[in-house]
Amino acid sequence: MTTPMKRRLAALATAGALTLAAGCQDWLDVNTNPNGPETVAANLYISPMLHWMVSGQQFDGRCTGAYTQQLIPTARDFRTTMGRNFATNDPCAQQWRDVYWSFGQNLIDMMNIAQAEERWDILGVGYVIKAWGWQELTDLHGEIIVQEAFGKTPGTFHYDTQEFVYEEVRRLLDSAIVYLGRTDGAVDPLYMKVGDKMYNGDAAKWLKFAHGLYAINLSHYNNKASYDPAAVISHVNQSFTSNADDALWSYPGTNNDDRNFMGPTRNNFSTFRQTQFVVGLLDGTRFGVRDPRLSRMLVPAPDSVYRGLDPNLADPLGALPAAQRPMNPYRYVGTPPTGGPGVYVFADKARMPAMTYAQLQFVKAEAAYRKGDLPTALAAYRAGISAHIDFVNDRNRDDNQQVTQISAAEKDAFLNNPLVVPTDPNELTLQKIMSQKFIAEWACLFDEAWMDMRRYHYTDADPKTGERIYPGFDLPATLSSENAGKPIYRLLPRYNSEYVWNQAGLAEIGALDVDYHTRPLWIVTPGN
Repeated sequence: MTTPMKRRLAALATAGALTLAAGCQDWLDVNTNPNGPETVAANLYISPMLHWMVSGQQFDGRCTGAYTQQLIPTARDFRTTMGRNFATNDPCAQQWRDVYWSFGQNLIDMMNIAQAEERWDILGVGYVIKAWGWQELTDLHGEIIVQEAFGKTPGTFHYDTQEFVYEEVRRLLDSAIVYLGRTDGAVDPLYMKVGDKMYNGDAAKWLKFAHGLYAINLSHYNNKASYDPAAVISHVNQSFTSNADDALWSYPGTNNDDRNFMGPTRNNFSTFRQTQFVVGLLDGTRFGVRDPRLSRMLVPAPDSVYRGLDPNLADPLGALPAAQRPMNPYRYVGTPPTGGPGVYVFADKARMPAMTYAQLQFVKAEAAYRKGDLPTALAAYRAGISAHIDFVNDRNRDDNQQVTQISAAEKDAFLNNPLVVPTDPNELTLQKIMSQKFIAEWACLFDEAWMDMRRYHYTDADPKTGERIYPGFDLPATLSSENAGKPIYRLLPRYNSEYVWNQAGLAEIGALDVDYHTRPLWIVTPGN
């Protein structure tokens, strides 16, 4: 995406970026652009950062979506993608680059200008974006660089603990909530709207987003003694009230970078296929009823049967006869045509989410369930499914996809089936809640789907039923030799910065060890 602002050289002084000796300062001065501003209006900084806030997750979804068996690659052995094969390149480091460079000094400049001009609404959005960046990055990588991230002279960048980062996210959100509630100074929705292409300058919706992110942060503490489900519910209740609040990014589709990364024209997922796991959640195998979303989200094989690949095989696609091989997410056997219609979120102009009402209802359902408030949990669970069905219909309209809408009758029949939504709150299970949340996050909210699965250590059992919380999910029996039989729990820090320029910092956290990627994050480890 072409950004409308000049990226300052100071942005290079971020964590892991190539730093230059102070003696080079005189040389750097000649690179001041006499034809462009060093800073721009505060509202013009917003749009490029929102683009990457949403799109970066799709880039890294090629890795995280495989770990959770949403989609697996066919061009390589999936089992090795859970290993350390990305240690010498950066296929899973887009969000690292976004936070430290695309946001980086740009976000600092925007917030400084907004504060100086008393544009409290833009300052509040800045705090949200900063909190979002740290939250997503720590959930992907664990320990990250926060306190020394910007403005540090050349040398080693020290990593902060995940516990510190989680607390910093809440501190930033506390500030965001205060500023987004202010109406004095130079607060002006029409001014902010110029760059705010997500909420069009509506600070009230950004305030809801801040509470939603707060709830997500707190929901991740389910393995900790400090977990507070009532606080999670409180923040969800102050957040989105319907799909109209969804944080969606639109893609005009006029050139490569402003098309959806997951659409057919950019063709980044044609070598991926859906898995047995996700098909089983929707086709009635796991819950006894065929989900109407099956044919609106997934794709059939040429013989019109919905199947998924077995990730336990070295060549899962080749193991099936040609007529039984599921097509790629664009509904083609091979490369989709440029500008093709796509399916669901796999369309050039499909609006992609950073956060959704459906997602937050499942956050609330999980928290209420753990709190023991089963009626509230059941109501939120039902609301989440209902909202996601509407979300599926909306995404299949974004780009005039050739997909039949889910009718009101289909939706009602599904929601009124007790195998899906129990009539008795006591029959609700964590398995139902987390499986439906996984469906709502499938192929769009990759980061949170992986976080959820790691919070339940991939294969934890539902304490009520003894069955797996994610029914049908099996880790591959054979993994990369570097894993020593353990699944992946974190992405490595970005190779092109950290492993090239900051190995001393990596050594301090053990990131040079061959099995570092298998070490569970602090937030998913039981204890304090």
